[in-house]
Amino acid sequence: MRVLHAVTLHSPTHAFGGPVRVALNLSRGLRTRGHDARLIALGDGFDGPLPTEVDGVPTRLFQARRFLPLGFSGITSPALIAAAGRLVREADIVHVHLARDLVTLPVALAALRAGRPLVLQTHGMVDPSERPLAKALDALAVRRLLRRASAVLYLTEHERRGLEAVTGPPALDSTTRLVNGVPAQEARPVPTGAPRILYAARLQARKRPRDFVAAVPEILRHHPEAEFVVAGPDEGELAPVQALIAELGMGERVHCPGSLSGDEMLAELRRAHVYVLPSVDEPFPMSVLEALSVGTPAVVTQSNGLARDIAASGAGRVVADAAGIAPAVRELLDPSAGEKASASARRLAAEAFSMDAVLDTLLGVYGRSYAGTQA
Repeated sequence: MRVLHAVTLHSPTHAFGGPVRVALNLSRGLRTRGHDARLIALGDGFDGPLPTEVDGVPTRLFQARRFLPLGFSGITSPALIAAAGRLVREADIVHVHLARDLVTLPVALAALRAGRPLVLQTHGMVDPSERPLAKALDALAVRRLLRRASAVLYLTEHERRGLEAVTGPPALDSTTRLVNGVPAQEARPVPTGAPRILYAARLQARKRPRDFVAAVPEILRHHPEAEFVVAGPDEGELAPVQALIAELGMGERVHCPGSLSGDEMLAELRRAHVYVLPSVDEPFPMSVLEALSVGTPAVVTQSNGLARDIAASGAGRVVADAAGIAPAVRELLDPSAGEKASASARRLAAEAFSMDAVLDTLLGVYGRSYAGTQA
């Protein structure tokens, strides 16, 4: 089966975050099962030519061009739009990681025009919004795509309800829950030395990196030798984070290395005693799944899509607000509690979020979608 995955942007800094990692994980998994999975996206930030392969997945990248000052919604490529029709016609399934942007919307519309089975996965990026641009795009394209897609994949019930609010009645009848999967990883060695606490995500307001930094002094009162890492591409919060670090006088304890490659991310997770993601309304964070996969306990907030699984399994701690971060980290730094949470994290990743289980579900969706277009 020839599968084309479309996502907005791939860059060396991983600026677009989880949807790209999901697309690559799924594509690699499909290729191990004998399917021809490929990726199409914008590319930006590379020294030299755009790569034609990413993590073992054949990739067609088009240089990103900014047309509007609207973040990811304002970038596109005329060459990508021109090539979209041909690329979707070469696929048996078109799997679009849909956002309100000028990349994934044109590819999805091209799939509809070509009569190709269209699978949409929104990663929480399409939700009810009063923003004028969002309302205009919903009216012009998003509702039609959601209604006419062969399948719509959602992560949580909250996301499914949001999608149905965008489309309006009647309810969508082609939805399937597909959790994010994480490839199996070797367990981290039992951490030694000074406690190391990691935040590794985009530095944006919703991710709450300043809440992570604000918890540092209390943790240091109990673990004065602890080290802290705030890693990730800057989306407006780096300067405030650095200002808070300076204000607290923690410059020698808190390090900001910038973006991490995939291998660097796994290396940091294996070194960390605890992974912390204070973000709110986070649908299903890949960084937390990657932490669990290597056995690093995670601290998340109640609105995190993985909170219920983490709490039920004991794979970390769930906090109500920023005030709970430091006590939760301190609990997990207890050697006995940390060892127990680490084992639970590995077990949760393997049993609930394995790539094999995700691929089984996805291939079932593909099979039904393809059969529906042949009927």
